[in-house]
Amino acid sequence: MEYIANHPIYYHWWPMFTILLGTGCRIGEALGLRWQDLDFEKRVININHSLVYYPANGSNKCVLRVSLPKTDAGIRTIPMLDIVKDAFEMLYEEQKENGFNETEIDGMTGFIFCNRFGSVPNPQTVNHTIKRIANNYNADEVVRAKKEHRDPIILPNFSCHHLRHTFCTRLCENETNLKVIQSIMGHKNIETTLDIYAEATEKKKQESFENLAAKLDIF
Repeated sequence: MEYIANHPIYYHWWPMFTILLGTGCRIGEALGLRWQDLDFEKRVININHSLVYYPANGSNKCVLRVSLPKTDAGIRTIPMLDIVKDAFEMLYEEQKENGFNETEIDGMTGFIFCNRFGSVPNPQTVNHTIKRIANNYNADEVVRAKKEHRDPIILPNFSCHHLRHTFCTRLCENETNLKVIQSIMGHKNIETTLDIYAEATEKKKQESFENLAAKLDIF
């Protein structure tokens, strides 16, 4: 995230990626957020719809449409972390100065995220941007590593879904109540939550034993 924040081209993507990584929202849920969905006083984000991107009727052109949650699990509130609140406030101040998003999608307005054309970005654009950023970072890292006489640390290919999975993994590492995790993530089935929780706790268990081994090495 520091690379994005300090990059002369990609810095304006920092708020979006901070919000994705700090909420665990699906990309469609994040892009569908409106200012009225935020409660800064209670510090919560209300998830009650998402945006989907698919071909218009009888056309090859794709459009964004509003999609309502298919299950009650999709309707939820997510606590607002400090850094996420900062990201939203940064976007609000920018739009207050440059103009708010006036895009209307299926009767909804007031969308938070806006591209340079004044419309809501689509999920493909966001994922393509992640790929470009990762490629640029890796190219810069190769140069840095060569100068520092070390092996480069290369980022793997990843997408918005990986940001959601990363958030869920970190949440599982810090929260033992599976129902709380399921509620925040909007998982329809507790089995999905259990799978990620088991993966996270297994990694944590391994780390704990590695730390224990170091402490037991008294000779």
